[in-house]
Amino acid sequence: MTQKHSAIAGKMRFFIYSSILWIAFLLPLNSHAQTDSTKKATQLQEVQIREYRLTEQSKSPTPVQILSAEDLKRINSLSVADAIRYLSGVQLKDYGGIGGLKTVNVRSLGTNHTAVFLDGIQIGNSQNGQVDLGKFSLNNLEEIALYSAQKPELLLPAKGYASASSIYLKTKEPDFEKNENQKIELGLKAGSFGLINPSLVYLYKINDKLHASINTEYINSDGKYKYRYTNGVFDTTAVRNNGDVERFRLQAALFGKLRNGKWNVQAYSFLSDRGLPGAIVANRFDFTQRIWDRDFFVQGSAEKKLSDKFTVLLNGKYTYSYQRYLDPDYVTTTGFLDNRFKDQEAYLSVSGKYRISPIWEAAYASDYTYQTLDANIYRFAYPSRNSFLNVLSSSLTLEQFNVQASVLSTSVYDRVKVYSSSGNKQVFSPTVMLSWKVFKHHDIRIRAFYKDIFRMPTFNDLYYTFIGNTLLRPEYTKQYNVGVTYFKNFNNRKLKFIDIQSDIYYNRIKDKIVAQPGANLYRWIMYNIGLVDIRGLELNAKTAFEPLNHLVVNLGVNYTYQKAVDVTSKQQETYKDQIPYIPKNSGSFLAKLDYHQWHANYGFIYTGFRYNQKANNIYNYMEPWYTHDAAIGYEFKLKKGSININGEINNLLNQYYDLIPNFPMPGRNYRLTLNYKI
Repeated sequence: MTQKHSAIAGKMRFFIYSSILWIAFLLPLNSHAQTDSTKKATQLQEVQIREYRLTEQSKSPTPVQILSAEDLKRINSLSVADAIRYLSGVQLKDYGGIGGLKTVNVRSLGTNHTAVFLDGIQIGNSQNGQVDLGKFSLNNLEEIALYSAQKPELLLPAKGYASASSIYLKTKEPDFEKNENQKIELGLKAGSFGLINPSLVYLYKINDKLHASINTEYINSDGKYKYRYTNGVFDTTAVRNNGDVERFRLQAALFGKLRNGKWNVQAYSFLSDRGLPGAIVANRFDFTQRIWDRDFFVQGSAEKKLSDKFTVLLNGKYTYSYQRYLDPDYVTTTGFLDNRFKDQEAYLSVSGKYRISPIWEAAYASDYTYQTLDANIYRFAYPSRNSFLNVLSSSLTLEQFNVQASVLSTSVYDRVKVYSSSGNKQVFSPTVMLSWKVFKHHDIRIRAFYKDIFRMPTFNDLYYTFIGNTLLRPEYTKQYNVGVTYFKNFNNRKLKFIDIQSDIYYNRIKDKIVAQPGANLYRWIMYNIGLVDIRGLELNAKTAFEPLNHLVVNLGVNYTYQKAVDVTSKQQETYKDQIPYIPKNSGSFLAKLDYHQWHANYGFIYTGFRYNQKANNIYNYMEPWYTHDAAIGYEFKLKKGSININGEINNLLNQYYDLIPNFPMPGRNYRLTLNYKI
């Protein structure tokens, strides 16, 4: 890094440290201590919420998997991406280290078919359509929910209907006991690879109808870890370089109550300086590429019940993203490759729900999004996109049967300043979902859905100078799913509950867009696969029991089978070959133990063999991998608050593996977490 860049990084660090100290200094630390009775009441409330959410999962006509705030604290995770690894049907793409890009692929449909929502509003990225889940922390989340198809609610923005699967991140809303007006949580993580991660969550009760929250964190890591490399002749152990990362995140929100309604508004700022760990090929181990990110958005939402029958929902958002990519090794006629992108998005949504009768509801939603992308790249197209989404939906709910149907209209208009655009698109996409409770007094349900969905290529797919392909065709996807759920709560018995979900699905994708990475994360090859068939099975089971007094054991297991094959033409060599990066078998196991103030957990993740190219041969074969993670912690009171100490060991057996070819993952590593609540 040059002296100029070092100075910028130094100023960034000074700003980060000063901001954290400034916020901490201004926070009043005289919060009211909780009495034992208050603490017990809070614990009872958490148990009730957990049981309710489990019941909601079993009732849903679409498969849903939920990780609660308690789950997120217990699993060995540093970000949202780490936590989602434990869900079925998910393939995590991780390019190595804390700062590496982390995206998810659900049911083999591709990363861009999974929408990510923060408090009900989608996190957009018009440049490449991929949301880096490594950017989002767990320290202020109430839950993470993964829905196949869509969330089974009518009062949603139209974007909630416009993706093949959805991840909903829900921020903790301030919740205070009587005579309590603030809560503070201070956290510190430290561990392998030079990790240091302080965090702060502050909740404040302004009055009975207005609450505020501030949460911030800083991450610094040198990203250096050992890995094994072989070229087929010899093996060597090397140290991963250029994986350092420095990040600062600040999020502030207001939550208000209206008469028969509620509203919230929040601002989010994210600063990042990181190296790009490149692909280990041709005996090259050292890399110099860097990325700087400056992301900011402000969003708001208001929901109000205008009458006994009519409810309205308004959402709005503005996003500004700046990214700089520097490659000192790639010399052009004007010097080093130094690309700079400015991505802006404006979003507005209006939704309304009307209750026609006690069993019949209808809703309408309309969304408008304007996106633009600027860059300092030679022969760049400077694209802009206007998107209009309109959806009409309806739901019929009987005592043991529920059916929901919707029709989504998608209109996309691309404009470019130079060269040619991909043109305009207008598509209608229907969805039907149903749930049937087989027995009146037993919670056994059959669920099913059909969803037709459409996805436009992103700006990078179409217009980016090095990888863009304006001839890329949009994806058209048909999804079919049938499943069975069973849930039983045993109340105070030794066995607490049993929750089982099983689904079989079939997806058919026309013109599937595939992104194949090259030598670094900025050199990709984009192409269409004419026709892809995906058949799969998902099995999820959870239970909890108390074998001894005060010893509570929670167990969860997930298994996924997927056969995703290219069926474009019988004449091609890759006919019925598994598509790249999709394993046939994958699964996870999670166990949690609680005994008085002690808690422990163990996690196991397995991914079977897969191929990194269209041709399923020995040269493109990728070995299966698995990891064992374990943690133990202790919580105790300290004056007016409580302290939680947690130690983690990740990749316990020190297995060397790649999620993406030539991007090695870390071996055994450790983390220590301290949390102080008052």
